[in-house]
Amino acid sequence: MPPLSPTIIIGAGVAGLAAAVRLAAAGHQVTVFEANDGPGGKLSQFSLGEYRFDFGPSLFTMPQYVDELFELAGEKPADHFNYVRLPEVCHYWWPDGTRFTAPGDTDALADAAAETFGVPRQDVAGFMADAARKYELTGRTFLEKSLHKPGTWLDWQVAGAMLRIPTLDLFTNMNRVHERDLKHPKLVQLFNRFATYNGSNPYKAPGLLSMIPHFEHHFGAYLPAGGMFDISQSIYELGKRLGVTYHFNQRVEEIVRAEGKVKGVKVNGDQFHPAETVVCNMDVWLAYDKLLPGAKQPKRTLRQQKSTSAVIFYWGVKRAFPELGVHNIFFSEDYRNEFAQLEAGTLGDDVTVYVNISSKLIKEDAPPGHENWFVMVNAPADTGQDWETMIPKLRARVLTLLQNQLLAPAPAPKNADVQTQPLLADLIEEERIITPPEIERLTGSHQGALYGTSSNNTMAAFLRHPNFSHRIEGLYFLGGSVHPGGGVPLCLLSAKITAGLVNG
Repeated sequence: MPPLSPTIIIGAGVAGLAAAVRLAAAGHQVTVFEANDGPGGKLSQFSLGEYRFDFGPSLFTMPQYVDELFELAGEKPADHFNYVRLPEVCHYWWPDGTRFTAPGDTDALADAAAETFGVPRQDVAGFMADAARKYELTGRTFLEKSLHKPGTWLDWQVAGAMLRIPTLDLFTNMNRVHERDLKHPKLVQLFNRFATYNGSNPYKAPGLLSMIPHFEHHFGAYLPAGGMFDISQSIYELGKRLGVTYHFNQRVEEIVRAEGKVKGVKVNGDQFHPAETVVCNMDVWLAYDKLLPGAKQPKRTLRQQKSTSAVIFYWGVKRAFPELGVHNIFFSEDYRNEFAQLEAGTLGDDVTVYVNISSKLIKEDAPPGHENWFVMVNAPADTGQDWETMIPKLRARVLTLLQNQLLAPAPAPKNADVQTQPLLADLIEEERIITPPEIERLTGSHQGALYGTSSNNTMAAFLRHPNFSHRIEGLYFLGGSVHPGGGVPLCLLSAKITAGLVNG
């Protein structure tokens, strides 16, 4: 079979990397242009002294979507990419001292929740069974196919799902579903936090999204052998073996069109590279704003509410904390108010803190007896807030919360010879802080929104930008800002959908 026409991919984020593999395996001559100096986008890495950190996503679910890429290329996944399933998914902490460790198995989760919270086991088991039902009815259809092609709606599985809409909790929100099914306020808060997996508000996001825990506790939570960066690096190396050409430090300036068709791209000013197919892995808002001058914009789509962003503290901590796991959540007292403040565009005094420590399993990520802490707080998208004023206050609040939970408040010394409780702040020997404006600058996510748009209304999934252009022949889109959404699994699925459209 002769090679197909040249195909250009803009952006070497995980979706762009996966699409490059799929298209190269189908015979396309694939060239990838990336403005940064290496692959991965949000799935990149860096070091501070002797500590290694994954830059962005820290949770890995649905590894089959990565394995599938190697199988598509005729390779054995385990020869190039390895990961372990976490027996404990997350350690949860509440302000009143309650602690809960969530097992990585659905049955064990129900048992542990019943023991810790004193709820009927069947409440949790039934909730998780309903999450599985929702996924089986809708996930396989709406997450793996384009919502913007007529053929999708003629599928018998889609017809079956549509008939069951009244049972899918589409017209209520996640919080109401969790209050109805789980009842215990701490369990409600625990499961509400899954709305943050796509940057949404559990008090507004449709109840259908209560299926998200099924991804984590049924399919499992995993950690790649070399950290999250292994995902993008292994796919990048696979692409090279398939003949994909990568150009780093090469910024695409324009998608060139004529007579309603793609003609190629301009790179680093006026370097023209011809192509009949262009696949854009750039945030769709910025793609229209920067790369498609004069093109008619889908204003309703681009005006949707942004997802949340984040403030991330990367700390090299010169002590080990055995009570912490790979994933840890320290909840706020008033979760509803926390989200109300996020929607108001600010950070509250009472915030939920997520701590990821990859060195728990990947020992080389930190010196012996030390840990690499990825400390994240949900933040509003950047609309011009005074981050320089907000961040020091947030840092102090986070340190106080973690100090009180992990080390207890340090007593004031009566004299210099008295041994006091150590301060967490004094254990930090390396630090980097990332804010929403920096997330936009480093990753091309408009306003630093991590997932493009939120899912805070019933129609959000249908209003996401399609994986192709209705008006420009040969132009396709993928990544977290388009269908089916943000997060590693959905970005990999966007690559699968888009490659299928390109291949016809």
